[in-house]
Amino acid sequence: MSTISNDKVRALAQLSNIMLSDEEVESLKVDIANILTYIDMLGELETEGVEPTYQVNDLHNVFRSDEINQGAVRREHLLALAPESLENQVKVPKVL
Repeated sequence: MSTISNDKVRALAQLSNIMLSDEEVESLKVDIANILTYIDMLGELETEGVEPTYQVNDLHNVFRSDEINQGAVRREHLLALAPESLENQVKVPKVL
């Protein structure tokens, strides 16, 4: 079992950009030690011959081809509908 120090907990808190009180540091130190103990227990399991399980149901991703569909509307037509355009873009008033 790994020994977790207050300095390690504070370093993790700093990396996570959170502020911790002394009581929270002590509580997290115990929680992190428990998590590491559990991970060590999992490492002791006999998994030889067990196939990896990536997904337990029969779902899979469906990908479509990445093709540009021009459709019926052209850029020039849409720009002609805009009140004002500049360099193939719709010109809008500044918002500051």
